[in-house]
Amino acid sequence: MAWVCLLLAGLLEIAWATGLKLSDGFSRPVITALTLACMAASFALLAMALRTLPIGSAYAVWTGIGTIGTAIIGIVWFAEAATLARLTFIGLIVVGIAGLKLTS
Repeated sequence: MAWVCLLLAGLLEIAWATGLKLSDGFSRPVITALTLACMAASFALLAMALRTLPIGSAYAVWTGIGTIGTAIIGIVWFAEAATLARLTFIGLIVVGIAGLKLTS
């Protein structure tokens, strides 16, 4: 169950990171409120996962999910560059997350 909480926390991290961009410096009230709600829920789920998972692994996986998801959204939605180097390093983050899951 802790890994499910951690996965959901990571997905919410993607949502709030994207919300930061869409809120336009917190000038859009509805998007800002949704962003803050996603932040709170993400942190709460991370805290629940940390009850049983090692902090080093859990935090790395949480930020890794957020990093990968946000980078992909940047590429797909915000037309950011999808260079071979960038995609390679995103792939390395995926490998790191899988390794941490396998060893925790």
